[in-house]
Amino acid sequence: MAGAAHCSLQAKRLLLDPKFEGYKLSLEPLACYQLGLDAAVAEVKLRDDQYTLDHMRAFGMYNYLHLDSWYQDNVYYVDQFGRVMNLSVTLDTALQKPREVFRLPTDLSAYDNRLCASIHFSSSTWVTLSDGTGRLYLIKSDKRGNSASEKWEIVFNEEIGSPFIIAHSVSFVKSDTHSVAVLLLRVEKDELDTKGSGFHITLEWVTITEISKEGDHRYEILKRRVLQGKSIPHYAAIEPTGDGLMILSYKPFKFIQDEDNKLEENDDAKATNEKKDPLYYWQQTEDDVTITVHIPQDITKDDIKVRFFPDNICVTLKDQPPLMEGKLYSYVDHESCTWIIRENKSLEISLIKKNEGPWWTELIVGDTRGELIMDSSQRSEIAESLIHLTSEVMNPNPEKENPPCNAQELEECDAFLEDSASLCRFDGDLKVTHVINLGSNQYLFSVVVDPREMPCFCLRHDVDALLWQPHSDQPENMWEHIATFNALGYVQASKQDKKFMACAPDYSYAALCECLRRVFIYRQPTPLSTVLYNRKEGRQVGQVAKQLVATLEANDPILGFQATSERLFVLTTKTLFLIKVNSGN
Repeated sequence: MAGAAHCSLQAKRLLLDPKFEGYKLSLEPLACYQLGLDAAVAEVKLRDDQYTLDHMRAFGMYNYLHLDSWYQDNVYYVDQFGRVMNLSVTLDTALQKPREVFRLPTDLSAYDNRLCASIHFSSSTWVTLSDGTGRLYLIKSDKRGNSASEKWEIVFNEEIGSPFIIAHSVSFVKSDTHSVAVLLLRVEKDELDTKGSGFHITLEWVTITEISKEGDHRYEILKRRVLQGKSIPHYAAIEPTGDGLMILSYKPFKFIQDEDNKLEENDDAKATNEKKDPLYYWQQTEDDVTITVHIPQDITKDDIKVRFFPDNICVTLKDQPPLMEGKLYSYVDHESCTWIIRENKSLEISLIKKNEGPWWTELIVGDTRGELIMDSSQRSEIAESLIHLTSEVMNPNPEKENPPCNAQELEECDAFLEDSASLCRFDGDLKVTHVINLGSNQYLFSVVVDPREMPCFCLRHDVDALLWQPHSDQPENMWEHIATFNALGYVQASKQDKKFMACAPDYSYAALCECLRRVFIYRQPTPLSTVLYNRKEGRQVGQVAKQLVATLEANDPILGFQATSERLFVLTTKTLFLIKVNSGN
């Protein structure tokens, strides 16, 4: 990641509401419809050897309900007979039973180590499908959703390794050639990992391309690339053009070279990891900085040139490139700076600080080849200056204007394990081009707002939840803040039994469900039809944000959860529920 641009997420102030007062519990009834399934959902429970947190996140918390964002209110699931079942809603009061649109050729019951079947809709006419056994299907479909004669035709069907689930896929055309790029997720045994979980995560980026030979059109795998990491990615998506991908994860992913290039990679890694002696040593007082550089035995005083400037330094030996050159950390009195050669063949340079007192954190800006030497008194002084930031006492100095921050002041819902996640953008060669350190911005969920764009991801920012839209074609605005769900970051943290989160593509509401029965809906603030006053502040309230709660009439665990602008779809083992959240325009 050395050459990657380190970026940051810029929130739009106009989308933030610092005066948000909270959600008001609404008792208004929600229309809830339920459809019994002809056959149970093809749920695959975790095996005894799938015991890690990564297995639970990838497969135990898998969303078995798939939303087709290319068509309105159109959802799919796979049942225990290997049938891909579809429900398309146009009128809530005239719901049809889910219908079969495709049947997997594989007998799933014959496989003991399979994963759950997964589906992703690459475009309005292309679907990628995995049966969970390690086989990938590329399917051409007609207009999906509302046609009784909807036909799915297999154009590619190949076994490509150990079982996987599909994380994302896109369909694109380049130079009049159609391709589909698919991202496959696996959790694999790692024999070399003796201290961790014993597993690693791989993301395989597969590109399937149309090949035309003598009038014969078929699809073949053109390229396979693999990334490896040590934690399940929260978010992984290929760019619409197929030229890159973005990964949001707790631990970073790295490109795994093929066998021919591994030796070169290992040699480079060894060279990088070999610890080199510092080029120079430096120490400082409040008044000056002293630099010591070891020089070759054959160098004389006439071979050395040292040039001092108010904020720069340049040291050269003979006619060689500069040994040291660059911008100094702070200004110096360049006319008072000196240098001498010591008896042990070392060059000693003395810099006089222009401003006495401030400590330099580096000598030459960006130069890491030197090493700072501090004596014990300096170390004690620095430790003393930082001690107020860490204390066992709530406020050791009550008279101080700014008391220290204490971790005990944080609420339980403000703490979470993964506090150092990062968002990385990889190019087609799997080199990292952009990195964002997310710090305490906890990942919440992802949603497709526009199927022609990459999926959006939602992060917690303080108490709010901010929705971000990636723009791979806009390097200066690669991640755009498009919506805010007020206080949702705080609210969701208190729901200890939550399983899935989602939001409407039009941002009108966000929702989460627990493992069993309960669904919570948080509507955006809307204007009131009646006059309402805040009695504490004596002012009129113009709009109110509502919280609604729905309780499903089912004792089976929730296996799938999807949101559209009007409805919530909730899938259990034997029932599909529809909750009408908003009325159509």
